[in-house]
Amino acid sequence: QVQLAEFGGGLVQPGGSLRLSCAASGSIFSIYDMGWYRQAPGKQRELVATMTNGGRTNYADSVKGRFTISRENAKNTVNLQMNILKPEDTAVYYCNAVGGYYSDGILADFHSWGQGTQVTVSS
Repeated sequence: QVQLAEFGGGLVQPGGSLRLSCAASGSIFSIYDMGWYRQAPGKQRELVATMTNGGRTNYADSVKGRFTISRENAKNTVNLQMNILKPEDTAVYYCNAVGGYYSDGILADFHSWGQGTQVTVSS
């Protein structure tokens, strides 16, 4: 399978910035889509931002203009630069990746999630 390791997160004041990073590991053939979702207490998990291996991005309306997603396809990593953070951005952020990997030499699909990293925006 493919594992995702997340880095970053923490406590920041409103208006501040944070950067999240995620690295995929395993017998990866290609990652078609990679990005971030978040889940606040009592709410459903929601899309934050994703990027295809061709560079097409998809952002939640609530983060457009404040968050920027980037990928390094050769390193199987994705980053999320979060600026002008608001208290409503407080949530657990999860890395997500969809693609193909080699399982016993056979190409198979994968859909993996990271363990989550807490982002808290508070004064």
